[in-house]
Amino acid sequence: MGITLQFTLAPVHAHLLLLGWASLALAGIVYHLYPAASGTRLARWHFWLHNAGLPVFMVGLGFLLAGNPAWTPVVATGATVVVVGLVLFCVNVLVIRPSA
Repeated sequence: MGITLQFTLAPVHAHLLLLGWASLALAGIVYHLYPAASGTRLARWHFWLHNAGLPVFMVGLGFLLAGNPAWTPVVATGATVVVVGLVLFCVNVLVIRPSA
């Protein structure tokens, strides 16, 4: 992007870094520090929803940013799946608070 000065897909790059790396790395650290939280059904749902929704979200966002508005429902679906996974993570860690 920097060499060609084509920043159309910069939002895809930013979302991949924040959702695909940073948030999952933080979740991994939390699950490592609180192993009881990592063994719950909510943790498994969080993992699978996040990792299933993120590629759908990123591919859809790429096509949407390239000028294909028909991909809006794909972006919305992928983003919603990721957000549901993140909400499950928050519920698992903050509300249920499994003992460490």
